[in-house]
Parts: sequence; C-alpha cells; structure tokens
Amino acid sequence: MPDIRVVVVGPKFEGNVGAIARCMANFGVEDLVLVNPCEIGETAMNRSKHGDYILRNARTVTSMEEAVEGCLLVVGTSGTVTKGDKNYARIPVDVREFAMDCRGYNEKIAFVFGREDIGLLQTELNRCDVLITIPADDKYPVMNLSHSVGVILYEMFQANRRPVRCEPCDGREKELLFQFFGDLLEGIDYNEARRESTTVMFRRMMGRAIPTKYEYNTIMGVFGDAARIIRNYQESGTKWGGK
Repeated sequence: MPDIRVVVVGPKFEGNVGAIARCMANFGVEDLVLVNPCEIGETAMNRSKHGDYILRNARTVTSMEEAVEGCLLVVGTSGTVTKGDKNYARIPVDVREFAMDCRGYNEKIAFVFGREDIGLLQTELNRCDVLITIPADDKYPVMNLSHSVGVILYEMFQANRRPVRCEPCDGREKELLFQFFGDLLEGIDYNEARRESTTVMFRRMMGRAIPTKYEYNTIMGVFGDAARIIRNYQESGTKWGGK
C-alpha cells in the first residue's frame, strides 16, 4: 500500500479523532496529523483502542500547508458531489476508482479530511491535487468523519492486493509538469483572471489520472514543442496570436 498520511483539519470532537486512530491501526497506517484540533484527552484515547500509539504519536500543526509537507499527492475528501463540469474544483472521483489507480504509487500520499460540520474550505480544496468521495444515498450522503476515514483506508488496502498498474510518474516529475504548464500559460499570455482557476483544473485533472512515466514523458514532449514554437514567435518579433 502507498505511504499514507491522514490529515484532519479542525476536528471538533475528540471521540472522532480517537476512532480515526483505531481505523488507521486496522489498515496499518500510522502517520496522523491534526490541524488546529479540539482538545485531545481521555475520550479520544479510549475510542482509539489498540490504535492508542497512533494517537500518542500524532502531530499537531496550525496550517494545512504544514500538515501536507513532504507529501507529493494531496487528496481532499468531500461528501458533496457537484453536478456539471464547470465547478471542477468540487467534482470528486469515486474512492474505489482512485484507489485502483494508485496501485504501484510509491510516493507519500496525504488524505485530507475536513471539519465535522463544514468539511474543507474552498482554499483548502484548491491545495488538493485530487478530490475523492464515498458514494452514498442521495438522501444522506455525508458520512461521519471517522467512518469516512475507515472506508477510504479500506479501499486503499484492498486495491493494494490487486495487480499493480504501470509505474506512475514521481513527485519531481509531477511538479515539473505543473511548472511547464504554468510557463505555457504565461508564454501564450493566457488571461490573468482565469490563470489560477485553469491551473487548479489542470492539477485536478492530473491528480485524477495519476499519469504513468510514459504518459508524463508524452505530455512533457507536447509542452516542449509548444514552448519552442512560442519562442520562435517571440524571437521573430511577432506577437503571439497576431497576424
């Protein structure tokens, strides 16, 4: 199974935190980071059962950025499924589909869970490479926080027992891909007002796909060709898109 970190942002009930630690122990995940949590005391420890060692070793930080540091794939979670393609920042991937795509992924993955009442904020979602969800009945789709952790870790655990897909690109390659995409937007003088949202959309697209090394090399080749053409235009003194 990939190296997983569970990040919980702003949990309000220590019992949920304890239950999360117990779920993590069930599936062999030990790295727990809490962002601005409620007080963690005896109730949490009792709920953690044999996962109490995870709770004792959990780190507490003050920001999501600190919590996901060192993780090369940041996965947000949501119980709300947005219909339609335009609000891509809120369109999640089915957790089972995502888990199957992660087979063979050797980099650190952070699964980020939000507050019991409002979940993750939009700014926090924008930091995520991909958004996943657990399918549930439309009448009551939002699961208890600790139950959500348990289901997601179960799916990751089960997927790891199946044949591995082709080797995915690594964290360094992923960041280069985003850098090249940003350079391309700048090179074509892409609309400044839409640049951030388009960058988030591209990050999400790549997060869902978890591209293989072959796919990464192919995409980078396309970006390289595009950059060369743009440079030729610029060196000739022709404004991009002009006549």
